[in-house]
Amino acid sequence: MNWTPAALSQDIPSGSAAPGQLGDKDIVIWRSASGRIAAWSDRCPHRGMRLSHGFVRGEFLSCIYHGWRYGDGGQCHRIPAHPELTPPDAIKVPVFAVTESDGVVWVAQKDAEPEAPPPGLAGFSPLRTLRLSARPETVAAAFGGTGLDLRGELGGCAVVVLIQLLQGDQCNLHALAAKGADTATLDRVSAALEALRRQAETAEEIAA
Repeated sequence: MNWTPAALSQDIPSGSAAPGQLGDKDIVIWRSASGRIAAWSDRCPHRGMRLSHGFVRGEFLSCIYHGWRYGDGGQCHRIPAHPELTPPDAIKVPVFAVTESDGVVWVAQKDAEPEAPPPGLAGFSPLRTLRLSARPETVAAAFGGTGLDLRGELGGCAVVVLIQLLQGDQCNLHALAAKGADTATLDRVSAALEALRRQAETAEEIAA
């Protein structure tokens, strides 16, 4: 199993949490105050509330519903309704393997973490993420390539476009542009990405 690009690092600042996906699994990607990145199941073990709606305090992520607090390894550290109780070891959030490389957050199943690191993206800087209502192969064809790691040129700039598979014939595009590109060039790349989205989604509608 390979690493899956799940987010751009810039979109998960310290002290924040955001929803994500790994295949058919909903995950929460969050970063502690010290900058530690984590990827967990997006469900609180207590009542099933989405942890991506929760809040980060220091090195912990707390559920917004009843405030149950979770730390390293997904372990529950505090139950506010029972402040003197030490939560049992069995209360923990399922965790996923996660790593950051060249401004991209990559995730994988914990029990199937790839031995090799994610692909290198030296020379590129994260730009933006777009969600498309189109299959990955349709997006790749619109780009003029194949696969989930597309490299070429958009808007007169060298780019890398990483396709993340989602459910329901949807996908995310995590786009990176050549380092040092000026604002005008990045604006052209962003416009070209929007055009790529329209082309791919139109192709899907015609094929339906």
